Amino acid sequence: MGAWLIYALLSAATAALVAIFGKIGLKDIDANSATAIRAVIMALFLLGVVAVQGKFHQLGEIVAQKKAMSFILLSGASGAASWLFYFLALKGGKVAQVGPIDKLSVVLAVVLAYFFLGEKISWVNALGVAMIAGGAILVALKA
Repeated sequence: MGAWLIYALLSAATAALVAIFGKIGLKDIDANSATAIRAVIMALFLLGVVAVQGKFHQLGEIVAQKKAMSFILLSGASGAASWLFYFLALKGGKVAQVGPIDKLSVVLAVVLAYFFLGEKISWVNALGVAMIAGGAILVALKA
């Protein structure tokens, strides 16, 4: 088992906790304000991780690389929009519905990676992506 798989499974587990903790925390508060607070907490946490790793100096190096920084900015804006929409969806919907629909991002990522990054998709991969899409929709409808 590669390190990437362990990290991916940990990502899935902690993302599931985002939904649960977020749904509980959103009771009687504004979703956008909650998302802003979450973003600040995440930024401070991640800056702490970078500092503990002794890589704080790399932040300036990354900022100096215009192309990389441009795409990191776009990624950050996309992530922020995703969180806003996710918390708004959690505020009004059930975790059992919002979570699976949110995971359609997996399907979209694979399709976009094919078109924009030239990543190959075998028929087995395509079948898996179709099953993820179908499963997400079925779970959300039955919730």
